[in-house]
Amino acid sequence: MTLLRSGPTSALRALLANEAAGGIVLMLAAAVALLVANSRLAPLYFDALHVKIAGLSALHWINDGLMAVFFLLVGLEIKRELLEGQLAKWEDRILPGVAALGGMLVPALVYLFINGISAPTARGWAIPTATDIAFALGAIAILGKRVPVSLKIFLTALAILDDLGAITIIALVYTDNLQMSWLMAAGAIVVMLFAFQLIGRQSLWLYLILGVFLWFFTLKSGVHATLAGVLLAFAIPLPRKTEGGEDHRPLIVLEHALQPWVAYLVVPIFGFANAGVSFAGMTASVLMAPVTLGIAAGLFFGKQIGVFLASWGVVALKLARPPAGASWPQVYGVSLLCGIGFTMSLFIGLLAFPDDELLQNEVKVGVLLGSLAAGMVGVAVLAISNTPTRPT
Repeated sequence: MTLLRSGPTSALRALLANEAAGGIVLMLAAAVALLVANSRLAPLYFDALHVKIAGLSALHWINDGLMAVFFLLVGLEIKRELLEGQLAKWEDRILPGVAALGGMLVPALVYLFINGISAPTARGWAIPTATDIAFALGAIAILGKRVPVSLKIFLTALAILDDLGAITIIALVYTDNLQMSWLMAAGAIVVMLFAFQLIGRQSLWLYLILGVFLWFFTLKSGVHATLAGVLLAFAIPLPRKTEGGEDHRPLIVLEHALQPWVAYLVVPIFGFANAGVSFAGMTASVLMAPVTLGIAAGLFFGKQIGVFLASWGVVALKLARPPAGASWPQVYGVSLLCGIGFTMSLFIGLLAFPDDELLQNEVKVGVLLGSLAAGMVGVAVLAISNTPTRPT
């Protein structure tokens, strides 16, 4: 989920290479999960996910605990990019911002068109609105230097704003049965965190210890516990950078420390735990179910239409500059890759249908089909696209 840091091109390329490697690890984790879930090890796999540890199942710890670390990193990246990175200036936010908005609205409308606004499954409208940047950059890595760096910057900027939208949706739509006493306790921790930031306290341990309490209180409050990671991230100090030497500001230090753990451990574990769906006894009814079709069509058709038309429109109106050195076919290829919604789509699916195993299987199948189709066609379009022509 990492955005590009300002700095030399070589540093940007190195960061993109690391992110792409994390995406490849995630792909392997998902593939292994599917293999295990459809092998003789399937009973062991599914039983292990429901083993109780300190009152919570292993799957619960992964989705509410480990993913809080993922959301902490996402929050750190959003804050840094908005304050001093690729999204620090309004003119740099317009193209990815409008593209992200189009890439969320159209897939949601496609899903609702297939499922119906008043149907019980309408609750899953947000599932196809997400983009998995690690997976998308992993797909781009296959093409190497044939894809301009400007397009990778555009994709990462779009994805980070997409994540911000997803976080907002989770907070507003998928929060039920609030426990006010626990919510007030979480609120008190948030006040303390921002008070320490305001008075200039920069001890990371202080923020992290308070963050543990914030996670626990948020878990008990009924608000999804992963949002505690985002709130903690926004409270981590990012003072103005001084000239010379290494960057030891708290937010930068924590972001650098978390990146490899999230890319190579947290997200692959989440993918392995949640991508496993058994095809034993699966009938055509699952493939043709409204949830499956809505998600797959939303990711494949909705994303490419929303992202590409929004990008073309905002450039045609001369409200934003197009990605430098990229052709419109390449922008279309990247729009297709935005339909890879793996991690966040699966996560939102768990929130949308928490107690319905059949619907959760339909979510997994829809996400896998839509993401696979978007990735394969997106890579194919980029592979046959010309590089030198700048879109006008």
